[in-house]
Amino acid sequence: MLEATNLTLHYGGSQILHGIDIIARPGAVTCVMGSNGVGKTSLMNLLAGRHPRSGGELSLDGKPLGRVSAQAMARMGVGYVPQGRAIFPMLTVRENLETGFACLPRAERAIPDEIFESFPVLAEMAHRRGGDLSGGQQQQLAIARALITRPRVLLLDEPTEGIQPNIIAQIGRVIAALRDRGDMAIVLVEQFFDFAWDLGDAFLVMERGRAVVQGPKERLSRDDLHGLLAGHQAA
Repeated sequence: MLEATNLTLHYGGSQILHGIDIIARPGAVTCVMGSNGVGKTSLMNLLAGRHPRSGGELSLDGKPLGRVSAQAMARMGVGYVPQGRAIFPMLTVRENLETGFACLPRAERAIPDEIFESFPVLAEMAHRRGGDLSGGQQQQLAIARALITRPRVLLLDEPTEGIQPNIIAQIGRVIAALRDRGDMAIVLVEQFFDFAWDLGDAFLVMERGRAVVQGPKERLSRDDLHGLLAGHQAA
């Protein structure tokens, strides 16, 4: 559904990404892994339209994309949950969710029942301000807000960061359910190895803006991949 080849990205005079290829397929989770500062978030920003690529090709549903804004990508069905959540602390939970209406036709501007079924705490706290929620609850809100847009591609940047184990497990169940539905492609940036390995169908390991390991799960060794990532983090 979302395919990129030979992506390059610069911030000013610094090159951040060097020839990255990535494919996100419906009904599958593509995991992007690596230590801090290797370009994972930059890649997600590029895929979400938040930063223009320097080179390479990007296509959605087989249709090549030029320089497309984040708003246009959202309207085309690319949902993004950024690192750090980026919720609106002074808006209520319901108002935060309703910000997702911006890229929907007026007739579709409603919060689906599945949102509150997936994240019951958001129904309980619908009238609480976003800034009053715990970190885990804010992460659930950020994911739910992205799902409001009815995405066909969901980009998740470190959804387990700073989250308590019981909410990590719940988020994992939601991601698995979205994957198993079969109509959504998911790209997951994740440092928590066990979480990524359990959910992932394909993996991309980055180092200094380059892909050093890439492929479907069945072609990769869990122990080798874990050892490689542990070595990068230790370095």
